[in-house]
Amino acid sequence: MARRFPLAGLLRLRHAEQDQAAAVLAAANERVRDAADARIAARRNLSDQEAAMPIEDAATLSAVAAARAATRGMLEELDAVVQHRRADADTAQGSYNAARRAALGLEKLETQHDSRVAAEDLRTEQTTLDEIAARGPRDLGNGDGR
Repeated sequence: MARRFPLAGLLRLRHAEQDQAAAVLAAANERVRDAADARIAARRNLSDQEAAMPIEDAATLSAVAAARAATRGMLEELDAVVQHRRADADTAQGSYNAARRAALGLEKLETQHDSRVAAEDLRTEQTTLDEIAARGPRDLGNGDGR
């Protein structure tokens, strides 16, 4: 009968923690990508504003300047958001790495345990086979010496 790894419950907990940390990391990375995409879109918007507006009078010039200033302000805010989200993603990566390390240590212990149990099982089986072989054919229960 195979003996269970005594820390199996803790290993399951560590795997659950690792899975949760991986989900948090994936969400953080998705938020970083979303912020980066918004920043790219704002940059394109600014480029489009610069290229597409013919300026014919002072009112148009003022409107274009205001739009560019607003877009640049939005870019600065998006840069701050991207940096904040990258910091969150880095924190999530650190949490995932710690959870993975905790699970990995227990996985190594489980592998060693399984190896020891298998070796014990093989020794027990070999001992049993040696005892059967030592009895000889007459002791096997057929009574005729064969």
